[in-house]
Amino acid sequence: MNLAIRGLAGNLGERPADTFFADQHKDLKADFIMANPPFNLKDWRSDAELTDDPRFTGYRTPPTGNANYGWILHMLSKLSETGTAGFVLANGSMSSNTSGEGEIRQQLIENDRVECMIALPGQLFYTTQIPVCVWFITKDKTENKVKGYRNREKETLFIDARALGTMISRTNKELTKDDIALIADTYHAWRSDETELKARVERGECKVEHYQDQAGFSKSANIEDIKAHDYVLTPGRYVGAADVEDDGIPFETKMRELSQTLYKQMNQSKELDKTIRHNLEALGYGE
Repeated sequence: MNLAIRGLAGNLGERPADTFFADQHKDLKADFIMANPPFNLKDWRSDAELTDDPRFTGYRTPPTGNANYGWILHMLSKLSETGTAGFVLANGSMSSNTSGEGEIRQQLIENDRVECMIALPGQLFYTTQIPVCVWFITKDKTENKVKGYRNREKETLFIDARALGTMISRTNKELTKDDIALIADTYHAWRSDETELKARVERGECKVEHYQDQAGFSKSANIEDIKAHDYVLTPGRYVGAADVEDDGIPFETKMRELSQTLYKQMNQSKELDKTIRHNLEALGYGE
């Protein structure tokens, strides 16, 4: 339906079926994959089903109670040898150890498939308020002069974008164009070789002239760093806290100003209490 509405052609398989459960594209190899699979899908297979599925070869079979890692391995199996996949998942996918998910994540990391992890703010979706993350996985992190990629073997980029975004309603937030550009530019600057990055900057496609870790926002970590964090991929564990600029105001001065503000608010609270009590008594609900 989505394809038809947008006037796009697509191969949906030989027969009507759930291609996630019954692979309809066994020979498909894609250079790029983008996806937003359903979060935490339960009971997507029985214990006896898909235990020898070729898409999961080399990895533990994803658990029946949550399809997150089924989706990850499904997309990984569809990548070409130099392909990259980017997809949105629930935050739990970055740290869950339930039913062997931690073991699969460790295998992905040790096989050097995880390229970038991005933590996004909550309230981005109309249907759920939970914060989400973006995974980028690839089969090849070696230098690629044709694509302008540097050698990123044994490296993973972590971006903590939870502080970004602007509220557009009482319940929803959106990432601005500048927010998206900051995330994308950081990723491209980290991945690109010097020649490619310089060309991107000259063409106005990237504002970051060279990648460097930014406390509280981004960190390029190696596999040993990730191992030290028990193979958890939550960006906040790696980027650290943002640097706080000293405003030069002495502590005693700050404390005096804060105390005066607090006492003023406490006095206002007392006056409000009196007003509320008076109104309740006037309505016949006094103590």
